[in-house]
Order: sequence, then structure tokens, then C-alpha cells
Amino acid sequence: MTATDQSRPSTTTTPVISVRGAGIRFKRNRRASRSFKDLFAGRDRRKRADEFWALRDVSFEVQPGEAIGVVGRNGQGKSTLLKLVAQVMLPDEGRVHVGAGVAPLIEITGGFVGDLTVRDNVYLTAGLHGMSRAEIRDAFDEIIEFAEIGDFVDTPYKHLSSGMKVRIAFSVISRLDEPVLLVDEVLAVGDKGFREKCYKRIDELLAGGRTLFFVSHSDKDLRRFCDRGLYLDKGRLQFDGTIDEALERYNADTAS
Repeated sequence: MTATDQSRPSTTTTPVISVRGAGIRFKRNRRASRSFKDLFAGRDRRKRADEFWALRDVSFEVQPGEAIGVVGRNGQGKSTLLKLVAQVMLPDEGRVHVGAGVAPLIEITGGFVGDLTVRDNVYLTAGLHGMSRAEIRDAFDEIIEFAEIGDFVDTPYKHLSSGMKVRIAFSVISRLDEPVLLVDEVLAVGDKGFREKCYKRIDELLAGGRTLFFVSHSDKDLRRFCDRGLYLDKGRLQFDGTIDEALERYNADTAS
């Protein structure tokens, strides 16, 4: 499928994610070039704010249990799309409907408070996502064991290394009983051994019927988890098809 036919044909199953004509714009500040007259008069540069569309006219549907890989160069709207699906951002046009709970692993520090300890952050983040205090207490030892940071459980989160932050974030988020899992490039920060541990957990979640939205620049990882691919370029959905076709299209465009 191409940009002119973005969304797959609907089925009798109710989509877990429905995106229709979605777009979101941001403002950026540019300093207008000063004229010779401005330089001579010593005038300050004037800031000019202009808008750009991070995403525009994006449409697709995701069925329960699908594993979607999102591909594209940096700055083409991939992470913004995940934030729309996570509903931490709202579209400026079109609509984004998510019919199930979402477990987002989008940014390393997202949802975590630097001055709180790891222990307190586990309770805070899991609690904000709907886990009861009793449920968190029952799962706490497994969360810490999976993250491999037992010696730092009472250390302020801001003092952890970036790799340790990924470990505890993934350990908490992957324990959430949410139907949709969003994973951005953050796992690339972790060491090879822990990444493989995370990927095995993702395999387990997919086997249990979870829906996956996965952003990565690794063709190998995308092919491992995903059957379907969305290719974004310049904020628009250029292709929606099999993950192999999406990667072929993306790699061909970047090679040209």
C-alpha cells in the first residue's frame, strides 16, 4: 500500500487503535537575518515563530494482537506518532482512538521522578498505570530482580546510569497488564545481554496476545517482532504493508 491508500481494509474485529487523518503541528523559533541597517543601528534580531507539521494526514488501523514496526529516518514523526497513540499528545487535526490501555516505554525518564528513590518510583509509576499497592508489593521483588539493580533500590532515580534507567523502566512497564505495548528506541541504550532479556519478555507478551507498537532502526529487531510495517517520511505515512516491504521501501529511499 502507498500513501494514497494508507489504511488496511477493515475487518469484523474492532480495531484496538484507529488513526484517521491525524496531524500535529509545532512551532519553532527562527531568528530572522539582520539587514545592514539593523547591524548599523545595533538592533536586536527579531524572533520569528513559524509552524511545521510533525505528522500530517496519517490514517491506519491496528487490530488486537498485531505487532507493528514503525520505520523512518530521524525526525520524520515516529516518536510523535507513538505519543499520539499513548495519548500524551492530542492531534491538531483528525482523530486518534485507542480502545485499550497502553503501556508506554517511550522515553527513559518518562513518568519517573529524579529525586525519588527507585523503590518510590516503582510504586508511583505502576500506581499511575492502575496497579494497586498490594499488586505492586507482590510484584516488586520480581521487578527489581528483572532490572538487576537490587543494590540501588533506595538510590535516587536521577543518580542511575542511563542503562539502569532503561532496566527499571522496562521492568515496570512490561509488568503492566495493558493490552498495548509501545516501545521506542530506548532499549538501544541498554547492554546487549539485557536487551536480549527484554526481547524475550516482549516475545512472551506477544505470545499472550498483546499488541505491539515498536520503533527501531534495527532491521533485525523489527523482523523479529513485527509482521507489519508503517513507513513514515516527512511526517506522512508513505507505506503500510508487511514489515519486509516497509523496510525495503525505507532502505531504498535512504540509499537513493
